[in-house]
Amino acid sequence: MEKRAFGNTDIQVTPVGLGTWAIGGWMWGGTDEAQSIDTIHRAIDKGIGLVDTAPVYGFGRSEEIVGKALADGRRDQVALATKVALNWNDDHDKVWRDASASRIEQEVDDSLRRLQTDRIDIYQVHWPDPETPMEETARALEKLYRAGKIRAIGVSNFTPAQMDELQKTVPLHSLQPPYNLFERDIEQEVLPYCRENGIATITYGALCRGLLTGKMREDTQFTGDDLRKNDPKFQGERYRQYLNAVAELDRFARERYQKNVLALALRWLVDQPGVTTALWGARRPEQLDPVGEIDGWSLDKEAMTAIDEILARCIDDPVGPEFMAPPSR
Repeated sequence: MEKRAFGNTDIQVTPVGLGTWAIGGWMWGGTDEAQSIDTIHRAIDKGIGLVDTAPVYGFGRSEEIVGKALADGRRDQVALATKVALNWNDDHDKVWRDASASRIEQEVDDSLRRLQTDRIDIYQVHWPDPETPMEETARALEKLYRAGKIRAIGVSNFTPAQMDELQKTVPLHSLQPPYNLFERDIEQEVLPYCRENGIATITYGALCRGLLTGKMREDTQFTGDDLRKNDPKFQGERYRQYLNAVAELDRFARERYQKNVLALALRWLVDQPGVTTALWGARRPEQLDPVGEIDGWSLDKEAMTAIDEILARCIDDPVGPEFMAPPSR
């Protein structure tokens, strides 16, 4: 897989990265460690050069699994990204934002231990914390950057104004926003801001919690702690609208490119100006088999317009990923 420069850093990444939220198990119905390690190995074998995780993904479980998967000599084959600034209680039933200096200092060492590494390539503030002064957060990140514990400073789910505020104190190298065919709010201000300021992007939610795999049906059941039980996209008439859009997108992809909707969704992301890496979430090795389907073709302006027309025709009640935002305290 081709390599891309990661903003204005010396880090190299690939257009597709592996997202490991589901591997952590929390809000995805549990995890299988051996299967998850095999998935990470499969991703690297297929040329994926970025692995993204976070402490809150399984309350340390995802980071532990990633660390075990990379401990056999594969660490230097990937850019390793994780996050900071979420906190939780002992029962794991409450999560809140906490970007205080003390939280960052504690979390970075916990993450380094779980990941079995001496440095984190891309360290991202998971959500903006309105209860902590931005300068305090920035100074804590700057300290880690100068100490060599992290190689790049990133944020996730930040607005341009929040990124401006952080950059008053410390350089900012990357942003991780939600972005996919169905969730496109960042096109208005966020993506242009990142392009203009040389900020790399790692987009998450490429397949929109599975909607864009083409495997969802009206009678698909979501059980246990599956977050899609609370996702408005998967409810009632709105769910039917999104399923209809998926079906039309799949027909378009097959007729025009002899590809399926999953390949179309990934190719669309990779072709967007300003997108550095698109995260592909997987928890089983076979889910990565279609990676090669995005190589060797691209979407021209005519195809982009046709896709927009399908979305406008099928979805008259769109909704974003706002339901995932954790409380400030």
